[in-house]
Amino acid sequence: MTDQSEQFRDKLATVNEKGKRIWIYPKKPKGAFFNRRKITSYILLLILFGAPHVKINGLPLVMFNVIERKFIIFGKIFWPQDFFIFAVAMITGIIFITLFTIIFGRLFCGWVCPQTIFMEMVFRRVEYLIEGDYKQQQALNKKPWDAGKIFKKSLKHGIFFGISFLIANTFLAYIIGPEKLWEIQTENPMLHIRGLVSLLIFSLVFYGVFAFLREQVCTTICPYGRLQGVLLDSNSIIVAYDYVRGESRAKFNKKEDRKAVGKGDCIDCGQCVDVCPTGIDIRNGTQLECVNCTACIDACDFMMEKTGQERGLIRLASEEGIKNSTPLTWNKRTGFYTVVLIGLMIFLSILIVTRKDFETTVTRAKGVVQKSVGKNQLINIYDINLVNKTTDAYDITLKLVGEYGKIDLVKNVIHLDEQSETTGKFVVTMDKSKIKHGKNKIEIEVYGNGKLIETKETIFMGPLL
Repeated sequence: MTDQSEQFRDKLATVNEKGKRIWIYPKKPKGAFFNRRKITSYILLLILFGAPHVKINGLPLVMFNVIERKFIIFGKIFWPQDFFIFAVAMITGIIFITLFTIIFGRLFCGWVCPQTIFMEMVFRRVEYLIEGDYKQQQALNKKPWDAGKIFKKSLKHGIFFGISFLIANTFLAYIIGPEKLWEIQTENPMLHIRGLVSLLIFSLVFYGVFAFLREQVCTTICPYGRLQGVLLDSNSIIVAYDYVRGESRAKFNKKEDRKAVGKGDCIDCGQCVDVCPTGIDIRNGTQLECVNCTACIDACDFMMEKTGQERGLIRLASEEGIKNSTPLTWNKRTGFYTVVLIGLMIFLSILIVTRKDFETTVTRAKGVVQKSVGKNQLINIYDINLVNKTTDAYDITLKLVGEYGKIDLVKNVIHLDEQSETTGKFVVTMDKSKIKHGKNKIEIEVYGNGKLIETKETIFMGPLL
């Protein structure tokens, strides 16, 4: 890197020496990267707002009902019994984030993170539309309060809260489902006080984040940004300033040959700083505040074209590549994470594919070991617990495999509702002559609406002699 002072790393670009916040007014970005970001963002927003309302086999595409401990992913219901799948998914996700950051730096933050997408592609666009570009916004905020300023500020914050309310509704739809959300929205408010309070709280939180906290979420609150220091290495892809080519900086003079007079390609126009949504100067090198939004690349490329110089002074590259003019390479750490990630993803896929729609647990009734019936027969009493993860209801019957005994439900039929859990009891009767060494392994077939859905193995206890 350059020999410039590293003192900029000792403070945040959004906080002054007295600890007071410096409000960021980023210039409206434009360019090839920004156009790609817009397309990516709008697709992700469409998925975000549409996913709770898309149904597969009568179930939402995605729902995370923490209250009822029921989760639906791609139309499949996951219950607490499936928690081990979520544990594997979380481990896979953590390793994926680690691997992604090692290779691509903080690109996720600038292109995929909901905070950045909403801030830059929704709320900031509204702000530009009402208050103008960064210079106009600065002038408006310095201006004394008059009718025009009150109107613009009220309109902006009113729209901000409206968008926040829409986000809160969508967020709640992921938790309770769109049907229950519709009931809260249309029925007597007194019947849904908790739901309405939740909506209000979520709306205020989102409004506070996007209207006031803004880039502070990325620079000081989000833990992912703090992880960069330990995850990035010199081969990670980052938004980088080519200091080899750019230094020394000097203002542009079309009458001179910059190389002949020892000047670099950077014309010190400050456009890369003006468009930065976190207020940093990318020319200082890799910084935790950089979210890799690539706005500075577009701004710099525009100025390079205007001055007749080669694009790419600021580009996606690695520190090693900038320093030695070498291509990006994979190192051992990246290879290790890749192998582990692929293994976990295969294991996770197997768990999801082989996951059962029914869970049956059979245990011997507590306090009852065995009981004689007549001279030659014994009975054991069992508890059965059934979980139905499907959208169909079933009448459950049981059958003992083999001809050495019989099985009887305490109730003739156990009814199992859709997406529910139920319990029951049953009795197994066996001839004493069939029992060896005090116990026998038996198999029980579980039928739902006459169709075999599961086979369980348990122990039938008898006398030791």
